[in-house]
Amino acid sequence: MKVEPINRTDTGQGNAPAPSARSNGAHVAVRGLTHTYRRSDGPVLSDISFSVEPGEIVALLGRSGCGKSTLLHMVSGLSMPSSGEVLMNGNSVRAPSPRWVMMFQAPSLYPWMSVAQNAALGLRFTQRRYEIATRVPEVLDLVDLGGFADRNAQELSGGQQQRVALARSLAPKPEVLLLDEPFSALDAFTRRNLQQDVRKIARGLGLTLMIVTHDVGEAVRMADRVLVLDANPGRIASDIQISLSDADRNGGNDAFQREHTRLMQTYSDIAQVPGTQA
Repeated sequence: MKVEPINRTDTGQGNAPAPSARSNGAHVAVRGLTHTYRRSDGPVLSDISFSVEPGEIVALLGRSGCGKSTLLHMVSGLSMPSSGEVLMNGNSVRAPSPRWVMMFQAPSLYPWMSVAQNAALGLRFTQRRYEIATRVPEVLDLVDLGGFADRNAQELSGGQQQRVALARSLAPKPEVLLLDEPFSALDAFTRRNLQQDVRKIARGLGLTLMIVTHDVGEAVRMADRVLVLDANPGRIASDIQISLSDADRNGGNDAFQREHTRLMQTYSDIAQVPGTQA
């Protein structure tokens, strides 16, 4: 990994890390967002409001069907709400943009293309050839795939393919990175490595990051804050600060377990589930 760790400062929330002092991320504001699908008996999301500071990492945690992916799609501009609005640095989000990019569970690579060609897809219509030739090696190094540029995507493991998808998302230098459960199909070891690396990259670049998850452990490892969603209709039931240093986020220590237990209790009370994976 090429990104160096960011020095942490006390934010008044225990050991919670402050957003990067050299943040390149945008401020995200969601105001009164409500959405109802056609032929639906009621709204899937109801009067949701929150903000995300530049450089902050926020997890949307909730059980299946609570509307968390729908909410992220609306933040990205891929879908429009029935009412309410999403603002990036005060400007209304009406459509997708290279300034805010979304990464999904499936990497959606072209298997016959090389790793470098896949990583460059988001730049082909906006950047000159020499700019692409400079930027692609940078992002491949950033995601630890510097030696894989000429490999076909179909030759890679699932974790490596997600790293290519991450490189493709980072290539246009976005201000906001939106992750819709991109690690859920991976094995536990690969998933934890990617969780750590994505957080490190986001902090190093100063990106604003939002991740959808149903995994309490993933939320504790990655997020500065966790918004816990209730369902029927989807709404924010709790807003929890995660007070951990990066060194404590790998698990296996008392500080991690305290935060995990605290979040698990809140999540279980809201979702009415007996537990979920660590």
